[in-house]
Amino acid sequence: MTQYGKQWSESRCQKLRDSIKSLYKVVDELNREFAEETRKFTLDGHLVGSIGEVVAAYAFNLRLLESSSAGHDAVLMPEDDGAVSDHSTPVQIKMTGGNRGVALYSSPKHLIVLQLADKEFRLVYNGPGAFVWNKCNREQKNGQRRISLSELRKLNEDAAATPKLTQVNEFPKLTT
Repeated sequence: MTQYGKQWSESRCQKLRDSIKSLYKVVDELNREFAEETRKFTLDGHLVGSIGEVVAAYAFNLRLLESSSAGHDAVLMPEDDGAVSDHSTPVQIKMTGGNRGVALYSSPKHLIVLQLADKEFRLVYNGPGAFVWNKCNREQKNGQRRISLSELRKLNEDAAATPKLTQVNEFPKLTT
């Protein structure tokens, strides 16, 4: 160990190279698997977001919208005829791998917030977006408004945080 952590031996450098190659392989596999849903997995913050979107779509039986659609990521279909209509419920999906919070650009119709922690997907919030938007911190320079995960958990337990979407499938298990 050095003052700044482990020594950078050739074996450690090789481990880094191999791990990054594995990440690219996984990203390529995810892009192929979810091409029809137009999800783009990249090695940046979008990777976590895209994973959250496909996991929420599975868990809540949502239809994903075109990637980077303004304001919402998916819709809950009133019937399974495949057509988005005025009766479809738009859903914004957020996921974080951290423990601080999430940021919103606008007030979504419905909001689902997931957390990936300890190799487990956890539901943090499932309810009306305006309920959360009204509790967010003031707007930042980038136009986003942040809210902590602890505040979202409290809001999720509030009786006013209805209606909630029905979770039809368990979250995928990442451990055996």
